[in-house]
Amino acid sequence: MAEMEGTGAGVVADPHGVLRQGRVFLDFFWDIASPEREVRLAATENLLRHLREGRKDDELKYALKRLVEGLGATRQAARPGFSLALAQVLQAFEEIPMCSVLEQIKEKHNLEKGKKKLVKNAAFGNFFGVVALFQSGRLIKDRKALLESIQLLQQLVHHQTHLRDLPRKTLIDIVSEVPETVFEEVLFGILQSDLASAFTSPDNLHLLLVGMQKFPGVLKPRNLKKLFGSSTVVNEQNIPRLVELLQSVAKSEKKEKKLPSVAFDLLQVSLKEGAFELFWKEGVEDGLLKEKSGPTSYMCYRLLGSALPLLSLDQLQVVLKGKVMQHYGEHVVTTQLPDRFKFGPDMEAYIDEFLNSCDDLERQLAVIIGFSTLTNQGNPVFSSSSKVVRHLHPVALQKYVDWLKDMFLRPDLDCCLDFSSNRQKHNWENVNIAHLKITRLRKWIMHRLSTIIESSVKKEESLVMDISRFCFFHAFFEAKKTTAQICEASGLPAEPLDEQFHSIAENHFFGLLQTLNTLTVLGDTAKAAALREKHIHGVTADGKLWIFLLVEYANKLLSSEHVKAVKPLTKGQRDAWERTLESVKNLQKKENKSDSAKVVAFQQLLLLMAIHLFKNPSETMDVLSDLLKCTEKAFSKEPKKKKADNAEPGWVEVMVEILLSLLAQPSLLIRRISRSVFVRICPNLTKRGLQLILDVLDPYQEQNEESAVVVMEESNKKIKSTQDVDEEGSEDSDEDDTEEENDSGDEEKNEEVDDDFRSQLMNVLQAGNALGGDDSDEELDDEAMMALDKNISALFAEQQKRIQAKKDEKDRIRKEAILRRDFKIKVLDLIEAFLTKQSENPLVFDVIEPLLHVIEQCMSSNSGKQEVDFLQKTANIFRNSLCRTKQYCKKADALKEDLHAFVERLVNKACKHTDSSVALYYFSASLYLLKVLKGNTPDKSSTLPTPLPENHSETTPQASQLLSTGCLDMERVTALYREALAQLLTKRKTALTSSMFHDFFSRFPIMCKPLADTLVKCITAGARQHHQGQACVLLRRVLLIPEIKLFMTEQEWEELIRESINQVTESLKMVGDCTLKAEKEKVGKTFELLNFLLKTVTTENLRVKLTELDKVLLALNWPERIGNSARLDSLYWNVMSWLNHTKPKKEKTTSKPVQEVEPLKRKKKGFLPETKKRKNRKKGNQENGVAPEAGEDGEPAAPEEQALGTEPPKQKKGFVPGSKHKNQNRGIGENGVAMEDSGEEAVSGGDAVADKKKKKKKQNMNRKRKGDADNEAKQVPAAKKTKGSVSQETQQKQGKANQQKQGKAKKKRKEKKTPALQE
Repeated sequence: MAEMEGTGAGVVADPHGVLRQGRVFLDFFWDIASPEREVRLAATENLLRHLREGRKDDELKYALKRLVEGLGATRQAARPGFSLALAQVLQAFEEIPMCSVLEQIKEKHNLEKGKKKLVKNAAFGNFFGVVALFQSGRLIKDRKALLESIQLLQQLVHHQTHLRDLPRKTLIDIVSEVPETVFEEVLFGILQSDLASAFTSPDNLHLLLVGMQKFPGVLKPRNLKKLFGSSTVVNEQNIPRLVELLQSVAKSEKKEKKLPSVAFDLLQVSLKEGAFELFWKEGVEDGLLKEKSGPTSYMCYRLLGSALPLLSLDQLQVVLKGKVMQHYGEHVVTTQLPDRFKFGPDMEAYIDEFLNSCDDLERQLAVIIGFSTLTNQGNPVFSSSSKVVRHLHPVALQKYVDWLKDMFLRPDLDCCLDFSSNRQKHNWENVNIAHLKITRLRKWIMHRLSTIIESSVKKEESLVMDISRFCFFHAFFEAKKTTAQICEASGLPAEPLDEQFHSIAENHFFGLLQTLNTLTVLGDTAKAAALREKHIHGVTADGKLWIFLLVEYANKLLSSEHVKAVKPLTKGQRDAWERTLESVKNLQKKENKSDSAKVVAFQQLLLLMAIHLFKNPSETMDVLSDLLKCTEKAFSKEPKKKKADNAEPGWVEVMVEILLSLLAQPSLLIRRISRSVFVRICPNLTKRGLQLILDVLDPYQEQNEESAVVVMEESNKKIKSTQDVDEEGSEDSDEDDTEEENDSGDEEKNEEVDDDFRSQLMNVLQAGNALGGDDSDEELDDEAMMALDKNISALFAEQQKRIQAKKDEKDRIRKEAILRRDFKIKVLDLIEAFLTKQSENPLVFDVIEPLLHVIEQCMSSNSGKQEVDFLQKTANIFRNSLCRTKQYCKKADALKEDLHAFVERLVNKACKHTDSSVALYYFSASLYLLKVLKGNTPDKSSTLPTPLPENHSETTPQASQLLSTGCLDMERVTALYREALAQLLTKRKTALTSSMFHDFFSRFPIMCKPLADTLVKCITAGARQHHQGQACVLLRRVLLIPEIKLFMTEQEWEELIRESINQVTESLKMVGDCTLKAEKEKVGKTFELLNFLLKTVTTENLRVKLTELDKVLLALNWPERIGNSARLDSLYWNVMSWLNHTKPKKEKTTSKPVQEVEPLKRKKKGFLPETKKRKNRKKGNQENGVAPEAGEDGEPAAPEEQALGTEPPKQKKGFVPGSKHKNQNRGIGENGVAMEDSGEEAVSGGDAVADKKKKKKKQNMNRKRKGDADNEAKQVPAAKKTKGSVSQETQQKQGKANQQKQGKAKKKRKEKKTPALQE
């Protein structure tokens, strides 16, 4: 609207009154220029709907005018918004001529007639106008408009400072959409100059390339020769110029991080002209790549990735073995720093896209092999865990796997595109480079094979088994001679594998074994689908374990004469192997008869230990023999015999020891299988077996845990494999703490001075006569000095060794503590599994105290990250898996005496503790035991059950369950918790909190009745005001529990309420001045309790005397006591409302005559210019129509009642400037502000009218006097104008005189108005 009114053209061009039809239509154009995209799109859609529905020519004409004007707007996002709207309008209304719109655009945004500062807006207006015509889809059909639009774009190319390359790009887009006939007949003539100068700018070259691809019939070689002298674009003459153009494009678009369109089109044209090899070698490798800059290098890499889908098999071989590939490999190796830009992910995206879209198996295989042979000192640059293999066709995948295995056996380094960095050449001068390259390549191949199984590529079981056998064979076996019976031994390695590589291959194999254990079932059969629905992992479609198939393959290798194990098995180890296979077969027979999950778990553990025989035969032998015995006993049907205390440990205890030793291993697979086995043996777990696990967590037995530490230390010395990833986090997390401890330890050692070392040093110095007296002037000769230096240096060397030994010992102890703590965290998994699966087992009670000891010890120890993790995990297990579990032991009748003693021990520990956070865990454990005791029913009860109250004789089963005490000894438990509650409310220092007892009462309502009297007494007997307030809060929460009435008769309930009110009354008598915060909090909590008590008395009609309470409460209603707190005042009157007392209403404060009689003391003001004088502000108020503030009588307020520095306006009451009538009763001013009126005029009648007349006369007199004073003040600036040489002092004196006159006039008016107000 502002734009339209500013131009003035809208009024003239609006003869039909379009602008007067409504605001909605005009708002569309404002929203089209909105910075928000959604608003612009919605406004465009609404405008089109409005124009379609209205079908008014004047609106359409006005819309076109506004849209054309908006093309050159300067607001943010306005130009594209108007351009899009114009395109949509032209598309919707095809009757609008395109040429007329184009002429309107040229006329409105004239590039020649406009001012220089408006050239930018005009250029953008023309550009976005052409864009709108093109986006409408009608420009291609109108040849005249198309021709003029192209000419306009060519004209806009010269405004490069504003538009840059936008006109040229738009021109190319339009040309790419034009039909060939239109291009030939209309555009070819006007574009010949641009096409002829194709090698002068990248935009012209791009236009030529697009034309050659879109219109091959027009841009024939004959026409090309006429244009620029050659029939082809890519030739030896044009290559240098093409390279220059590509370099300029690379530098200009380096921030885009994508391949420029001109480069990709040039690649396509080179393929079309059959000059790709020339373009690639001369233009890319010998041209772009020689300029060693980032943008050109990245353009070469992007050309390489973009060319993959376009090239034939021979061309792919040229590209994948060229200089660009080698340069890319060097880039990947050298950009390992985090801040450097890495092109590796982009190249992997190119490969992924190519493999996904390519159906040619040979080309797929060529690309994946080509990148696998780009090696740095034998190690391929291509990531061994890349996921691009998921797009490989099954046949291509099988050929790729065969190629990998062949390269492993017979490494062909000549087919690899190998390179080395300068640092590698310098560091590896004396190394056998050939052997090193082969080892690095084989290591990469082994990991690549294992990750193929892990990838989501569609694969067959035969391929998975083939890779698994290959990795297993070369990890643990060697072929003596070739044999056709074993596929892996059909060919011997060209270079034998050394011991170091076998250890690396072992780690890779166990990582592969972990992948097989979690592998989903493969195949499309119905049985495989059924197994996948059951979420079964680690088995084939036939239901066999993958690890079992590998063990069978290992057994075949052991029985073969053509292969040998890397670590040959002894006779005893071979017997253990045979027994393991026999035991697994027996378990497979029982799989359908007994618990299949238990059978599978034992099978996995046995098979895994059997494979570990090939890795660590001596260490695994003991574990495997014990495991076989335990397995035999676990599945035997012999009846269990009672053992004496000194008898041999049962199979469960031995099994627990085995699992604990396996938990110390770094293998994630071993730990997972061990946990699954432990879950299956939990039902058979004995107290001794559980104690073995709890001893690990005992903080007082850390000195006896060297066995686990030794296992961990040995494992940490070995090379980390892929299954050890979960261990790295816990080790890395302690590196910072390690450095800090080492630094602090070094400082302490530097400060320490050993007395023995000091004495030895003194002896050395005395022996060399270096400590002579004052009277000795003899100096040592050179030989003596050299001998002394030698002795001192030897002494200091020994001292340094001792210091280093102490440092190493301290570091060893610290590492052992870290390993021990890490082992305990793993053992917690077994505790959690036991509590989850065996929550109803009585052995759960034995877990409580060890967990509490761990929490207590961790709370008081150092707060390292590992320690915090251990504490958090222990606390979570204790809270979630133990205390909050819904399942608990239901057969604790025989243990009720022990459990009661346990509860007493826990509560006493909580009471004696100094840390409330630890005491909370002890108290929670006691509540868990109370739940167990209450939920168990005694078999033979010596006492009769608790009789129900009379009013609850007919109760529901839920109520009877609440009333049941189970195995609880109520007297014993009540005495215990009464003592704890008394300690909370009577002792100043205690670790107990009110939230503990709130949880206690809410979970066990049966304990509310026996402990309520303690709470009532502590209302007055509390140690401090805080404790008395806590007693009130707890008592109120107890009384609010609905189940409490189930345990009381009506008389008991009434007596409890009466006694509570009496105690509250006594507590309120002791209230003094509520100045302290503790006193206020106590009174507030007391009022809250009293409010509930009085509500109960009133609603239930209880016979309780409240006279004394009424007197006490009335005595509290003093401003000095509770009246100074708004919250206490509100609570107080809530209580008094139950005693039929109402809060008195505050009387409205009237105007005080004393304040009106006394004149206001106005501050002296300095000199003000005339524009700041009061009279000018009064004029402003009159002009704005602001009504004066009315007093209580409906008249303008007196000067005393108004805000300081304001005056009533001179106009009469009810007079509105610009109106012909006077309305004295008008209550609303012209500005819409309501006048304040008390309504006294209607009440007082004729007397009020008479008083009004008197007051009006007085006001007129005051106005006259004020007008005289204002006239006098107006004379001052007039004098200043006539006398220009008046000094500043004279001006200040005149200002002060004017202020004095105004002050006297105000005083006179006040004195005259005062008697009237008093009357």
